[in-house]
Amino acid sequence: MDQQNGINSIGLPANAYSELNPGEEYKPIMSPLKEYPEVNIWSVLWGLVMAMLFSAAAAYLGLKIGQVFEAAIPIAILAVGLSTAFKRKNALGENVIIQSIGSTSGAIVAGAIFTLPALYILELDVEFYQIFFASLFGGFLGILFLIPFRKYFVAEMHGKFPFPEATATTEVLVAGEKGGKQALVLVVSGIIGGFYDFVIASFGWWSEVFTTRVVEVGQTLANKFKLVFKLNVGAAIVGLGYIVGLKYAAIIAGGSFVAWFVIIPVFSYLGDFITMPVGANVSLLIKDMSAEQIFSNYVRHIGIGGIAMAGLIGIIKSSGIIRTAFSLGFKEIFGAKIEGENVERTKRDLPMKIIAIGISLTAVLIFIFFIFGVVDNILHAIVGLLIVLVISFLFTTVAANAIAIVGTNPVSGMTLMTLILSSVILVAVGLSGTAGMISALIIGGVVCTALSVAGAFITDLKIGYWLGSSPYKQETWKFLGTVVSAATVGWVILLLNNTYGFVGSDLPAPQANAMAAVIKPLMSNQPAPWMMYVAGAFFALILTMIKVPALAFALGMYLPLELNTPLLVGGLIAHFVGTRSKDETLNKVRKERGILIASGFIAGGALMGVVSVILRSAGFNWKLEAWAETHGAEMLALVMFALVCAYMIWDSLRAKKDEL
Repeated sequence: MDQQNGINSIGLPANAYSELNPGEEYKPIMSPLKEYPEVNIWSVLWGLVMAMLFSAAAAYLGLKIGQVFEAAIPIAILAVGLSTAFKRKNALGENVIIQSIGSTSGAIVAGAIFTLPALYILELDVEFYQIFFASLFGGFLGILFLIPFRKYFVAEMHGKFPFPEATATTEVLVAGEKGGKQALVLVVSGIIGGFYDFVIASFGWWSEVFTTRVVEVGQTLANKFKLVFKLNVGAAIVGLGYIVGLKYAAIIAGGSFVAWFVIIPVFSYLGDFITMPVGANVSLLIKDMSAEQIFSNYVRHIGIGGIAMAGLIGIIKSSGIIRTAFSLGFKEIFGAKIEGENVERTKRDLPMKIIAIGISLTAVLIFIFFIFGVVDNILHAIVGLLIVLVISFLFTTVAANAIAIVGTNPVSGMTLMTLILSSVILVAVGLSGTAGMISALIIGGVVCTALSVAGAFITDLKIGYWLGSSPYKQETWKFLGTVVSAATVGWVILLLNNTYGFVGSDLPAPQANAMAAVIKPLMSNQPAPWMMYVAGAFFALILTMIKVPALAFALGMYLPLELNTPLLVGGLIAHFVGTRSKDETLNKVRKERGILIASGFIAGGALMGVVSVILRSAGFNWKLEAWAETHGAEMLALVMFALVCAYMIWDSLRAKKDEL
């Protein structure tokens, strides 16, 4: 231990990423028995600045390409840089708070832009306060619903979930505090991964996705049998796969392979004999669809049904934890003295009494918002409130599980399910047409934001657990980050709509357009793809019966194939690096060096992704679009991907036992 500040100078403890033996306890870098600088003017102000900046950048990117970058890693890098530049001592706790407040931006943005721009797309009347309150109340619910599950996810399940994004962010913060060899490995891999992904995004020197269509046989298989293999060659994603590990990466890829190599070809075969469009809101014949169109129109809905059922199964499995949380809250509300009130600061959450009051107050405010700002009928407002509370609560653990396993929150899929359920229920109680569409989309916006914030917040809390932050401080100041991010996002959406519009412009808002396409027919009593959802639900039940993690498998069926295959490659590299030697100590050192390299790839890719967005939004578009779409660019992409994987293996195997 460094005697001056009490921070472990070696880095994370040896058992940071492994399951604990009976009686073994995890001791974080910052001792639970000491106080460290965490919440002060420096950390709060910089956290709010990050929240505003990254909300604006993330909103633009999400409306442009339909994806929102995770803000935690670039904010952690900037926090470390600022503390180094200003020579702040004992800055680790402050940097965690900066990252925790600032990273609210990406979560709020994802919740808002996937749904609320659809209001403009459908040419419905919408005001700033509607966007702001939908994002704000959704964010508050996400935080409040997640806090009772913090201990379960970050402490009781220690070593059982990989937490890839939290791992990468933690490694950045630790390397910044510690310096030395670890920092050098992280910086070098960050430069390599960042430059590699920046070249793809900004210059297009090689394609982002390799497909088997580059060869004649692959083209024939894709056209005739709808069989196609796809691989995203990004360094950040293979780094994510390394941290996820082979077990979960294989299950996720397994779900993807079933979707793309079993279900899609079966649909294609049957489609040759079907002479009319099949399914909800489908106009094309199956035989005229590409593999990608069959996936989006049919198979992805099976994944959504699987995610929903996996969430319900998770709720049932964790019912004991939920009961305990409710019991504790009930006792606190009625003034009973709770055993162990004087717990260590690293184990202290906001009191359950505060959580219960917060949820009740937020529910009342949502009801007032609905009755005066969305609908003008008490029954419709009550129904809307119940939809928000029930679905947000049920899917909170799904979002947290997804982030803990693969670092990706299937929030758009869960929101799509929310919109469908909301529409069916609202139509049943007499709310349809224009008023129904506005109500369903705002309800969807609140739920989407709640799930997005809950998933992202579990990352913050895991980072704090590994490093030794005070969770109650993270939880308290997350609310302020939510207020600032919600206001920024509302303003940016209004500004971008007035400047560009979201239909036929440079900001196509693909996710919001998809939501608009779904909501319009539903409010006209047209059918939803219920059979696909039911099939996915039974998939999840069967997987649970044979003890295969249903959520990971369903995520594989829901996420595009090209995002899952590099995860498997990264998992295979992790397995190879960690089993190459007969010396278990050497294997462990190599695996941990690989985690640093993977974290560097993720951090570099995330940071340079932000730079790329800023440059493109400023009008600097250097991408060779025509070349990037050629087969030559795809073949070059495969070669470059092989080189970046080879580097990861080579550098990991260079680890020495004295680095432990």
